[in-house]
Amino acid sequence: MSPEGQRVTVSVGDRELQLSNLDKPLFPTGFTKGDMLDYYARIAPVMLAHLACRPVTVKRFPQGVDHKGFIEKNVPKHAPDWIRTVTLPRKGTDRWGKPATSATSAGARDTTQFVIVDGLATLMWLVNLASVEFHTPMWRIDQKERKDHKDQPRSPDLLVFDLDPGLPATISECCRIALLLRDRARQDDIELLAKTSGSKGMQLYASVAAKHWPEDRTSTYAHALAVELEHSDPDLAVSRMAKAHRMGRVFIDWSQNSGAKTTVTPYSLRALDRPSVSTPLTWTEVEEGAERGGEKFLAFTPNDVLDRVEALGDLFATVSDDVGGAAGRD
Repeated sequence: MSPEGQRVTVSVGDRELQLSNLDKPLFPTGFTKGDMLDYYARIAPVMLAHLACRPVTVKRFPQGVDHKGFIEKNVPKHAPDWIRTVTLPRKGTDRWGKPATSATSAGARDTTQFVIVDGLATLMWLVNLASVEFHTPMWRIDQKERKDHKDQPRSPDLLVFDLDPGLPATISECCRIALLLRDRARQDDIELLAKTSGSKGMQLYASVAAKHWPEDRTSTYAHALAVELEHSDPDLAVSRMAKAHRMGRVFIDWSQNSGAKTTVTPYSLRALDRPSVSTPLTWTEVEEGAERGGEKFLAFTPNDVLDRVEALGDLFATVSDDVGGAAGRD
């Protein structure tokens, strides 16, 4: 490793990157920026498919996760000219898919120029900026659109349930809810997959691309199932966002299906005291978590995840189709 502050030039495909501060600890455990670059480079063969054609929001921590970081949506001004971007109406002003007003189209402040991670070089460039976390929406842009194209998102291709336990509930209660949602969704021919959030909760994903649902259909469907579970098991599940309702129960956050929201990307690190990863699970693991306390074993380090992928492959492969196949051609 290089001394802190030294820059190292590396080739990633046909791109050259300057990496810096490789020995700088980003986590209190001593996990360094070099360690983080190494993890993301090694997980890229499976992670890139989940980033492909999705505008990315990153959480950056240049001074480490024990210092205040920041969320970045717009491409930094110093980005190389080969970084692919897409310009979309800004969240909170125009809603996705609606035409901009004359006032909105008048200034760049009313749009966001997102990075599209279309290969390993772009991923490594973002990680070198101390981007610890990656978050992506449930829709994609057209993979054929070129850099700086102004586009609107497609209909959602993913459905998500974000399971957030309210203390003293833990990921164990999330596992119980996940099993109930899995069985209920199967009645509608929807196959859910589970992953840890990398923090205290879980997310369940399903591919709905073949259904060609409009944006609000995924939110409506997820909301209906959340309400249904709250009614059938009110001591375990809650569909209402107010924190007063969540104590000891699992909030089924159906609102993450909004086109203006993002969820932590599979295999992303999380900015906690110890480096942990949003990790795809088998349903056997979810069942075990519900039965014997998932908080004891459903937490995974970067090395754990790399070992799991080597042994199990990408457990989320069915929610990323061949749109990700070109990712990695840098």
